[in-house]
Amino acid sequence: MEQHRTRTPQRRQTPQVRPAPPGGLGEVTAGPAYPVSVAVAPAPATGAGPGAGPGSRPRGGVPPVVLALRRFPNPRLTGIGAGLFAALTMFLLACADRVLLGSSEFVYGLLFLPVSALTALWVRPADLVTAPIIVPIAFAVGVIPVAGGTGGFGGQTMAVVTALAVHAGWLYGGTLVAGLIATVRKIRQMRERQRHLLRTAARHPRP
Repeated sequence: MEQHRTRTPQRRQTPQVRPAPPGGLGEVTAGPAYPVSVAVAPAPATGAGPGAGPGSRPRGGVPPVVLALRRFPNPRLTGIGAGLFAALTMFLLACADRVLLGSSEFVYGLLFLPVSALTALWVRPADLVTAPIIVPIAFAVGVIPVAGGTGGFGGQTMAVVTALAVHAGWLYGGTLVAGLIATVRKIRQMRERQRHLLRTAARHPRP
């Protein structure tokens, strides 16, 4: 007699999926011969906090005022160069003041303050001590066109001396501005040098 063979039904194995780690590369295997790589990109980090609005400054950023000031020219002049810059600028401003405003000594003194500040800002660090000395000389050179005076060299000299005595407040004010800026720059330079020495000593300790 003929016997029929019976087969036991076999269960099909479902493909196992390996979960990918968060923020990295994961491998999903559908079978033993078909590996599939899936890249998961991390979410971009934003500098602003959750409550920051469209006009708020990101954390650790630079204020817009500082960025605007950095766009200005920042030359480094020697002591002689800074003196020539200040004297020539004040002389040209005095000539323009005489032509346009009829030798207004108030306007001349007012313009002397920003020129003193720029002179102290643009002089190189090695010549910072010359800034408070340069600006009074520049004021005396520039006051010649607006001082007036008649009667030749003697009359012109007396007019310049009189203008310097009458408008000594502007002269002292501009010198004070230049001295303060030069002092602040010198202090910052000394602190940066000290920090540099500390970093050097930390990187190269003595045995």
